[in-house]
Amino acid sequence: MAALDWWVVAGYLALTVGIGVWLARRAQGSLVDFFVSGRSLPWWLAGTSMAATTFSVDTPLYVAGLVARRGIVGNWEWWAFALSHLLLIYVFSRLWRRAEVVTDVEMSEIRYGGRSAAVLRGTRAFLFAVPINCVAIGYVMLAMRKVIEALGLFGGVPAALPGDPRLWIVVGLSIFVLVYAGLAGLWGVVATDFFQFFLAMGGALLVAGYAVVDLGGVAALKEQIAAMDRTAALDMVPRPGTSRLPMGTFLAYLGIQWWAFRRSDGGGEFVQRLSACRDEDEAEKAAWLFNVLHYVVRAWPWVLAGLAAMVIFPELEDPELGYPKLMLRYLPPGVLGITVAAFLAAFMSTVSTQINWGASYLVNDLYGRFVDPEASERKLVALGRLASVLIVAVAGTAAFFADDIGTVFRFMIAIGTGPGAVLILRWFWWRVNAWAEIAAMVAGFLIAVLSYLPLWGELGFGLRLAVTAFGSAAVWVPVMLLTEPESEETIETFYRRARPGGPGWRRVRERLDLEPVTALGRDLGRTGWAALLLIGGMFAVGGAALLEWRQTLLAGAVAVTGLAGLLWMRRGRSSPAAAAEGTGVPESGPGPGGGGGRPDGGGRRGET
Repeated sequence: MAALDWWVVAGYLALTVGIGVWLARRAQGSLVDFFVSGRSLPWWLAGTSMAATTFSVDTPLYVAGLVARRGIVGNWEWWAFALSHLLLIYVFSRLWRRAEVVTDVEMSEIRYGGRSAAVLRGTRAFLFAVPINCVAIGYVMLAMRKVIEALGLFGGVPAALPGDPRLWIVVGLSIFVLVYAGLAGLWGVVATDFFQFFLAMGGALLVAGYAVVDLGGVAALKEQIAAMDRTAALDMVPRPGTSRLPMGTFLAYLGIQWWAFRRSDGGGEFVQRLSACRDEDEAEKAAWLFNVLHYVVRAWPWVLAGLAAMVIFPELEDPELGYPKLMLRYLPPGVLGITVAAFLAAFMSTVSTQINWGASYLVNDLYGRFVDPEASERKLVALGRLASVLIVAVAGTAAFFADDIGTVFRFMIAIGTGPGAVLILRWFWWRVNAWAEIAAMVAGFLIAVLSYLPLWGELGFGLRLAVTAFGSAAVWVPVMLLTEPESEETIETFYRRARPGGPGWRRVRERLDLEPVTALGRDLGRTGWAALLLIGGMFAVGGAALLEWRQTLLAGAVAVTGLAGLLWMRRGRSSPAAAAEGTGVPESGPGPGGGGGRPDGGGRRGET
C-alpha cells in the first residue's frame, strides 16, 4: 500500500481506540453497565450494531466463494436465516426485553428450576463462550489472514514466530480490539459498530463499483458470464438440472435450518443488544432495522463483487481470495487505504462483539453464578476484562487450524442444529423442561459430529441437517415426556415475568388470571406480512442491481403487498376486536416500556 493508505488505516485505528477510552467511564458501574449498557441503548444504535457484528472480514470472502462455486443461489445458505430473524421482530424481541436478562443462557434458570436448570445454564455458558465462540472468532481471524496474504501486507513479520507468521498480525489486531472492548464494554462495542458498519459498506460498494465499471457495466458482466456458460450463476432461486445448489439442500435451508439451529429464538449477541434497549418498542425497532440492513442493503455489493471476481479470476484455486484480489487490482492509493480500513472495521466489529459476548457468559453465568455469587460488581467487571483476554488467546490458537471459511461456517451450522425447536417451544408451552433442552443440545451436537465420520460416506449438507434435526427430536421428545415437568412455582414465575401468548399457557393464565402482553396469532400474522416485505424488498434491490427489471417489478409488488398487510394489521390494533383477539391485549399494555420497568408490568404483581 502507498503511504497515504497507511495514514488512512492509522487514522481509523486511532479513532477507534479514542472512542473506547472515552466511553470507558460508562462501563465502570456494574455488570449490567458493562455487558448490556445499563439497558439504555436507542433502537437505531442497537439495530446497526446487530448488523455490524454479523458483517465481518470473512463475510465478503465467504460470499465471493459461494458465488464462484454455486452462483447467487448459494447465498440461501445464510438467506434462509431470515425466517428466524423475522420471528425475532414481532415474536421474540419483546419477550427477550421483558425477561431482562444479561445473557441468553441466563434464561435457563428463569424458564426452568432445580439442578437440571443449573446444569443446563453452566453447560451452555461454557460451550458457547469457549469452544463455539472461539472457533467463530478463529475463522474471522482466518479471513483476515487471507486478506493480508492477498494484499501482501506485513511482509516483514519475523519468520521465527511459531505457526503462520501472518496470523500473529491477526492476533495483534485482536489484542488491539481488547483495548476498547475491554475498557468500554458493550457501549464501546456498539458505538464503534455504528460507524464501522457504514465504513465497511462503503468499502464493499467501492470494490464492486470499480470492478463492474472496468468490465463495462452490469450488462457486459452478464454477457461475459454467459460466454463462460455460467448463466445459471445469476439465478436467485435454484432450477432443477441447471443449478449448482442441490434442490435437497435448498429445501433443507428453507424447511429445517432456520428453526433447528441453536439461535432460532434470537440467541447470543442479538439477545444482548435487545436486552440493552430502553424498552420493548425500541427492541422491536432494533430487530427491524437489523433485518433491513442485513438482507436488503448489504448483500448485493458482495454478490456483484463475487460475480466480477468469477469473471476476472476464473482459474483462482481459492475463490474466497477473489474479493481481496479485486481490491488490489482496482483501487487507487487512498481508496485502497479506505477499503482496508473498512476490512479492519468489519473484523474488529465482529471480534469485539464476540469477545464481549463470550466474557459475559464466563462472568455472569459461570463465575458469578457458581463460583462467587457474592462477588462485587467491580470485581465482576474486572473479571469480564480478564475473561476477554482468555477468549482472545484461545481463539488465536484455534485460528491456526482453519483453512476454508465456507467449510467452517457450514460446520458451525451443523453442530448448532438440533436444539432450535426446543428453544422456540419453551416460550409457548409450559410442558417443555430443562431435560428436553439438554437432550436436544447434546444429541444434536453428537449426531452432527458423527455425521462427519468416514463411515457415513459423503453426506450432502441438506441430508446432514435433516439427520441432525430429526435425530435430535427423536431423543429430546421422549426425554421430555418421560421426565417430570417443571414445578408449578417455576412455571408461574416465568409466566409472570415474560407473559407470552399462545395456547400452550392457557391453563397457567386461567389459574393466575393474568393475560399475556401480546397475542401470538397476531404476531405470527405480522411476521408473515413482514416476510413478504423483507424478501420482496431484497429481491427487488437485487433485480435492480442486475438490471433484471421484470424481477424488480414482481418482487417490488410482493414487498408492497407485505407493507400493505402490516399497515392493515396496525390499524386493527386499536379496535376492541383486535385487543380481544385470541388471548391478547393491546401491545401498549403492561411491560417494561409502560409498567415502570418491571418485568411483570408494575402494578400487576400485587394483584396476582
